[in-house]
Amino acid sequence: MRLPLILIAATAVVATPIVAQQAMQKPGSKTPAAIAAITGGTYSVDPNHTLIGWRVDHLGFNDYFGIFGSVTGTLTLDPKRPNASKVDVTIPVSKVTTASAGLTAHLLRAGKDGGKPDFFGPAPADARFVSTSVVATGQRAKIAGNLTLNGVTKPVTLDATFSGAGKMPAQMGGKETIGFHATTVIKRSDYGVSMAIPLVSDDVRLDITAAFEK
Repeated sequence: MRLPLILIAATAVVATPIVAQQAMQKPGSKTPAAIAAITGGTYSVDPNHTLIGWRVDHLGFNDYFGIFGSVTGTLTLDPKRPNASKVDVTIPVSKVTTASAGLTAHLLRAGKDGGKPDFFGPAPADARFVSTSVVATGQRAKIAGNLTLNGVTKPVTLDATFSGAGKMPAQMGGKETIGFHATTVIKRSDYGVSMAIPLVSDDVRLDITAAFEK
């Protein structure tokens, strides 16, 4: 039995986007071929797709988390000499974001009667991480460096994982892009932020997703 022409046409309309979708591939990949295609050099942070999440234990009931965005900085990378890589990024603390407007305001509130703020204060300096060494093993790396936050500089080591490389589609700029995921734990008291310890944990877990492009 022959299908009516209108049914054939409708099937074609539905099938076309499905076929097109199946033909699409993600431009980023962590395959050996994608790694081999990296040209190297100096890459700039993609501020729209780089986020630093922070997480603390809240009174022993659950975790609370927020994010820093609008990150700037550079990655210098030679794919043949990954241990020579360098990272230098700046994080605008003043743009901290949480799900609670009250907490966000508290993080940036001035101290009472001219005293020390509970957290960062109304005009906090940008935080900055500058690497001092990179030890890469396959797609993982230990990135040691100095983190300056709230006017204090302390050594920090990031556990980083390569998450993808490739070229953005032409309609999205066509830039070569490299992505990483990294984690670490810092003590906020080391940086002069001791409000509510130990009810709110001193340990702060940082969860970083970063994209660099050139």
